[in-house]
Amino acid sequence: MIPRLALSIRQPWAYAVVMGWKSIENRSWRQPNPGLKFRGEFAIHASKGMTSQEYEDCAEFCADLGFIMPQPAELLRGGIVGVGRVVDIVKESDSPWFFGPRGLVITDAKPVPFIPSAGALGFFEWKPGPAEDVPSPARWMLPTDREQHVMHQVDPQGTLL
Repeated sequence: MIPRLALSIRQPWAYAVVMGWKSIENRSWRQPNPGLKFRGEFAIHASKGMTSQEYEDCAEFCADLGFIMPQPAELLRGGIVGVGRVVDIVKESDSPWFFGPRGLVITDAKPVPFIPSAGALGFFEWKPGPAEDVPSPARWMLPTDREQHVMHQVDPQGTLL
């Protein structure tokens, strides 16, 4: 069962959370924001938007930590992509994922089958939406002809190291 409350996270950071790599989601929330009191299970909503700079910054950061981000067109946007549990909210942490000023500490994150849904700020009650509201990949997200050629070029003999 998917929790009724969701939190929108921009891709590709949402993917990093769902995969269990990113254990802290940073927010600039201040008191008396009710989200600061939330603890428990929530649905992870991937926002519709993602810029090339956001993708490049996150992919590079993840690679430095040993994680490989999928190609931008493969990242689902505009719906529920996973679930997780907020167990704490911190003002400081030694985690490489913490940038502050607040960090939602997330455990038990995992992907779920994609459900189109509109997002909102903060924790919100989500509901399924129409599939036609899911954005198509922007041109910059699509692999170039050269990248596709390299990705599909396979040596049937394998390679020697």
